[in-house]
Amino acid sequence: MINKSTKQKVLRFTSQDVKIHQKKTKYHGFFKLDEYQVSHQRFDGSESETLSREVFERGDAVVLIPYDPVLDQVILIEQFRPGAIRAGDTPWMLEFIAGMFKEDEQPIEVAIREAKEEANLDIDKNNVVKIMKYLSSPGGMSEAMYLYLATIDSKNVGGVYGLPEEGEDILVHVFKREAAFDLLKQGKIANAATIIGLQWLELNYHSL
Repeated sequence: MINKSTKQKVLRFTSQDVKIHQKKTKYHGFFKLDEYQVSHQRFDGSESETLSREVFERGDAVVLIPYDPVLDQVILIEQFRPGAIRAGDTPWMLEFIAGMFKEDEQPIEVAIREAKEEANLDIDKNNVVKIMKYLSSPGGMSEAMYLYLATIDSKNVGGVYGLPEEGEDILVHVFKREAAFDLLKQGKIANAATIIGLQWLELNYHSL
């Protein structure tokens, strides 16, 4: 691939251009922290020195945008997030439905399961489309995010759900698409996957 404006190659390297000299697990609880000793190909053709890098291994996740194209409404959930305490404003986040993979699950299966657990939505897999896969914070975390959209009927949606055994307390909201996007513009939505999902929806809802 060539950057036509500069005639430079773009993304010329692959995983074959990285050498893993050593990998140690430094912590393994609900999440895992691995320490890598790695070197990699440099842009000048040389090989880097051996670098010590810690990587947070939390597994991959699926994010689902539940969208009603008839009423032009989206479902957002609200729940407590301990990782947001230090940010200062509020640790309750407005988010799209999301969840981690269980063993041998496919992304669409995660989306359907989490929709039921978190919002009591019954999702037909034929109404689910893949939007993208991206890395949430590749500088220090291995997590891949699978973003999907499901077309739904938003009438009679609402309530408080979640799995008690996982300590979940999830409030379901139904917003007009424009109202949800206004919340984003006001800075009321601070979850990265939800920001990406709403921006995608704003660009593509006409085609749904």
